[in-house]
Amino acid sequence: MSEDARDRSPSQHVHEVSPKLIFRKIMPLVIAAYIIAFIDRTNIGLAKTALEADIGISAAAYGLGAGLFFLAYALFEVPSNYAMHKVGARWWITRIMVTWGLLSAAMAFVQGETSFYILRVLLGIAEAGLFPGVMLYMTYWFGKDDRARANGMFLVAVCIANIVGAPIGGALLGMDGLLGWNGWQWMFVIEGLPAVGLAFIVWKFLPNGPKDARWLTPEQAAHLTARLTREQADGAADSGTHSFLAILRDKQIVLVILVYFTHQIAVYSLTYFLPSIIGGWGDFSDFTIGLITALPWIAAAVGTLALPRFATDPRRSRLLLFGGLCAMVIGFVIAASSTPVLALIGFCIAASMFFVVQAILFTVPASRLAGAALAGGLALVNTLGILGGFVGPFVMGLLEESTGNPVSGLWFVIGLLVVGAAISLALFPRITSPKSPSVVATSKEAHT
Repeated sequence: MSEDARDRSPSQHVHEVSPKLIFRKIMPLVIAAYIIAFIDRTNIGLAKTALEADIGISAAAYGLGAGLFFLAYALFEVPSNYAMHKVGARWWITRIMVTWGLLSAAMAFVQGETSFYILRVLLGIAEAGLFPGVMLYMTYWFGKDDRARANGMFLVAVCIANIVGAPIGGALLGMDGLLGWNGWQWMFVIEGLPAVGLAFIVWKFLPNGPKDARWLTPEQAAHLTARLTREQADGAADSGTHSFLAILRDKQIVLVILVYFTHQIAVYSLTYFLPSIIGGWGDFSDFTIGLITALPWIAAAVGTLALPRFATDPRRSRLLLFGGLCAMVIGFVIAASSTPVLALIGFCIAASMFFVVQAILFTVPASRLAGAALAGGLALVNTLGILGGFVGPFVMGLLEESTGNPVSGLWFVIGLLVVGAAISLALFPRITSPKSPSVVATSKEAHT
């Protein structure tokens, strides 16, 4: 038994909330929301070839349009997270879902490069704040021992979105010519509108926090909120980062941003260019390309479900983070230099670590910030890191156009991942300090 458990009074045991109950009550809804969001964010990957053929969007223009989403998303993330902190998760996530669903469906009416750019920018503005907003929402419910697992479970949504989205999108592209519409137009409309319907379910069932959860007693809600508030205050006191302006002076958070930037370049380069890379391997139908595209995301789901739960202390977190980034490097090297079958295996190796790395990275700001600084800090980390989602597709498109080789940009990705892996070794520095109270406490718990 840990010291924490021995020190609890009988009343604290009565009011303790099981993490399993929280997982069961809130995770399905936020996962469903992010599945739809990610499908709508990335389905242009399947439409790339069709957009080029039907309305003349070049590879470079496609890469720029894919990246503009992230530029707009990044610019509006911090104000979006502050708005959620002020008005509540239920209202703000509902608003995000309605606007992004309508704008995603509106992609069906793209006429050329200019309208493509405009709608991608508007979609980025509409969805801004969803991911960091949910990361903030997790801190309302989960303590440091469960947060990496919760983050990982949420990120399974990305894997599911790509597993089901690619084949569904491929099938919808097969509707080409129905009622005079192109297949990509049907895909954008049919995949965009479900977000609006799910928004009403979020409005009805997602509590703003523990005190609004009908499935908790008032005593349980108060106990959970007090425990998490105390934990956040202790972390902020220990880090010395108490305000938004001080966030970029916190070396650990700056390192997280740098690693996350390289990580996002890898994730979105694969997301937006894998379908066209696979299409270059042979004469495949859109549906077959969708099925093959799903395989690396199945590997990503397996890694995400299996590994983040082991990030229970600084030492394990750093080992998993560094090992995950190294595995991504190895996977992309195999993919860039091998035959199609081996390349697919390489993509699977790299993808298996995508959200293991991401889940661990977002435990750092959550353990060092509190209150409004936590809301702004999580958004800032995602804002600066996700700019990699702009750089990756943009550079991939430029290199494909200049070389004629769709995998030439992978070497750019590999180089940055090596840098990210090296930087990650400086994270979680407390593992080198045997006198650190948090390490001592963690060690005691690990041996009880």
